[in-house]
Amino acid sequence: MDASKVSLLAATFILADLLPVALAATGTATFYNPPYVPSACYGNQNKGVMIAAASDAIWGNRAACGRKYRVTCTGRTNGGPWPCNGQSVVVTIVDYCPPGCQGTIDLSRKAFSTIANLDAGKIQIRYNR
Repeated sequence: MDASKVSLLAATFILADLLPVALAATGTATFYNPPYVPSACYGNQNKGVMIAAASDAIWGNRAACGRKYRVTCTGRTNGGPWPCNGQSVVVTIVDYCPPGCQGTIDLSRKAFSTIANLDAGKIQIRYNR
């Protein structure tokens, strides 16, 4: 393989690694406690604990139902201690967080605690489908 093909291949891999970050949106996340049913998307079906409720920012008149989002904590929203632990989590949208919702995505307690300290209550996030 000649040098130009190697360079093109290397650039493709670099772009593939950067694309998810480039397409990521920013917002905030809060969390809610069980019970998680009934939900706006699935009624009384239990969809587990790696779930979330979508605010109007991503709800899209129920279009968000069933979508999976990778959510990463990027910082605090107050002057408290640093809440993020460097992890990310994949959640499925199962519910609607009504107007007045305090975050872009309202994560289940388990999902929130996977990426941040629960004591933070609200965090800055990066998220993408």
